Amino acid sequence: MEGGGAPVASLEKLLAAGKDSALLRFGLGSAYLKAGDASVAVEHLRRAVAFDPGYSAAWKLLGKALSVTGRDADALAAYQEGIAAAEKKGDKQAMKEMQVFARRLARRP
Repeated sequence: MEGGGAPVASLEKLLAAGKDSALLRFGLGSAYLKAGDASVAVEHLRRAVAFDPGYSAAWKLLGKALSVTGRDADALAAYQEGIAAAEKKGDKQAMKEMQVFARRLARRP
């Protein structure tokens, strides 16, 4: 479905039913980002990393969502947190991707 409406609605139902978790918040953040609502995505992704500070994929998506909203300093901080989390977990691929994104952000004027 275009716009991400159905996934958002079904995930919001799970949240409303009290099924809150890092994975659910990551799914909501991803769905809202795909639907073009990066600000709401940021809120859900912040909750995801609050549930699980080692969730490198959530840190990576949080950095992207923050960047989309124009909050580059916050995005850079999220990537740095994510890089540390990925390194601790041994998630080399996520670590490398976030290092690239962080370098790009740091080079922006």
